[in-house]
Amino acid sequence: QVQLVESGGGLVLPGGSLRLSCAATGSIFSINTMTWYRQAPGKERELVAGIISGGSTNYANSVKGRFTISRDNAKNTVYLQMNSLKPEDTAVYYCNALIRSQPNDPAYQNSWGQGNQVTVSS
Repeated sequence: QVQLVESGGGLVLPGGSLRLSCAATGSIFSINTMTWYRQAPGKERELVAGIISGGSTNYANSVKGRFTISRDNAKNTVYLQMNSLKPEDTAVYYCNALIRSQPNDPAYQNSWGQGNQVTVSS
């Protein structure tokens, strides 16, 4: 079974920084896109940042210039460096990855991490 294990969430002051990580474990043949989403109370889950296997990235406008997504393919891990955090960034952050466990799998598995609570508050 493939699992995504997240870490790095917590409580931080406005203007502070956190670094989230998400490691894929289990039977993994290949990983395509790795992505971070977040969901604030009462709101839909939204895309924060994504990165493809080759390194190309995209970001939500609300986090551009403050967040950086990266990945270590050798470790099957994606990171989200979060700087200049604002109260509006408060949410549960989820990593997502498209993973093929076996070379004969017909499609990628859409896998989700367990979620990390990030709270930005004074």
